[in-house]
Amino acid sequence: MQDGQNLFDPETAFCGNDWRADITADQLIYHGSVPPTIIVGIYNAGAKRMSEYTPTRDKGRNKGGKADRYAQMTAREIKPFIDREFRTLKAASQTGIGGSSLGALVSLQTALSYPRVFGNVAVMSPSVWWDNRVVLRYVSQYSGSVRPRVWLDIGTEEGDDPHQIVEDTRMLRHVLVDRGWEPGRSLAYHEVPGASHSEHGWGARFGFLLTWMFGRR
Repeated sequence: MQDGQNLFDPETAFCGNDWRADITADQLIYHGSVPPTIIVGIYNAGAKRMSEYTPTRDKGRNKGGKADRYAQMTAREIKPFIDREFRTLKAASQTGIGGSSLGALVSLQTALSYPRVFGNVAVMSPSVWWDNRVVLRYVSQYSGSVRPRVWLDIGTEEGDDPHQIVEDTRMLRHVLVDRGWEPGRSLAYHEVPGASHSEHGWGARFGFLLTWMFGRR
């Protein structure tokens, strides 16, 4: 998961609001809804977050474009390290990557670049707007034979123009379907009424995401 400092601890989380991801996972594991699960929170790089999480350099902002290097680090360094140090199920079907906002963009790029490593991807409140919606073009050009399962969601009260943000996310869903993802099977799509672009909003639906990724299918 990206933005790791926001997942577990209010002391490190943005504005003191963490996702409570560990508590949610513990509850699901305790009730048998998902198997014992390891959640790896990768901290963002602070002021360099925008650059490391975006697929292209936005000329207007003069930032971005390091997501391919971040994806390589995640797939070729961090994932093997976790598999070496912990008792994991290494198959792509048992492995997911995810994030919110710009973290959703880099998660999607990582999964599409390394679908044999990450068989599931959480794309929560994606920043489709980045660099004239370049993510739509990126997905439309995907030609791989392996497709990771995609969880895509958006709140209906996100940002200064919620209607446009929802429409952007619907466009991303449309492109995924056009490239072969099957709604209800390899693609889960949710518009969350009243949800904002916040740690609270993402944490509130993290349990549904985790169950979809790793619960009984």
